[in-house]
Amino acid sequence: MKVLGIDIGGSGVKGALVDTESGELLTERHRIDSEHKPSPKEMAKIVKTIAKHFDWLGPIGVGFPGVIYGSVIKTSANLHEDFCDCDAVKLFSEATGCPVSLVNDADAAGLAEIRFGAGRDVPGKVLLLTLGTGVGSALFHNGRLCPNMELGHLPIDGKSAEYFVSSTARKRRDLSWKKWGKELNGYLQILEEILWPELIIIGGGVSAKYEKYFKRLDTRAKLVPAASLNTAGIVGAALWAAEQKSS
Repeated sequence: MKVLGIDIGGSGVKGALVDTESGELLTERHRIDSEHKPSPKEMAKIVKTIAKHFDWLGPIGVGFPGVIYGSVIKTSANLHEDFCDCDAVKLFSEATGCPVSLVNDADAAGLAEIRFGAGRDVPGKVLLLTLGTGVGSALFHNGRLCPNMELGHLPIDGKSAEYFVSSTARKRRDLSWKKWGKELNGYLQILEEILWPELIIIGGGVSAKYEKYFKRLDTRAKLVPAASLNTAGIVGAALWAAEQKSS
């Protein structure tokens, strides 16, 4: 099945057509940067622009960095506050004229890795973390998703963990890969004590640079970079839409 997958992030929105049977991108990614936090109406225009770029009129899967209840976004820590309690399925469907399915962005990335990537056929618990503007998280047990695991907001020293260990935090705090890796390692060890995963997958933009910091990480679980690197969110959003259509 061919689906347009769209991954909404804190610094931009990217999309591509996806073959949901193979997990392969059928087109080059199209990205639109956002220098500010777009309002829901502005974001709808961006999503519409991406759909028009591909001359697309079919199903669209959208990954969003927040808690998702059905068609409604409940939290928006790194994007415009007006997304809270926004019916994004209605918003994006009306903008594009296409059927839209909505999923948490990290859950989308996790779906891609479980189906086609580093988490494929792995028994037990698999934890995926996406390190970007914030920290997204997805937890699977024997391939089944536990949705909306917002572990990036685990409190550390009175702030969300992502304030310290996101990719953006590393740049903002001007940390070396060594120093950042040490802090990331402390966060991972907290998660291990709580969840006891068999496998931890690191995704997001920094997954392509894993050699710079993996040697600083000492985890009980096996630790690997996302196989699809920074395209997992697009692929997973498309998978989610395909599954909703077939259910």
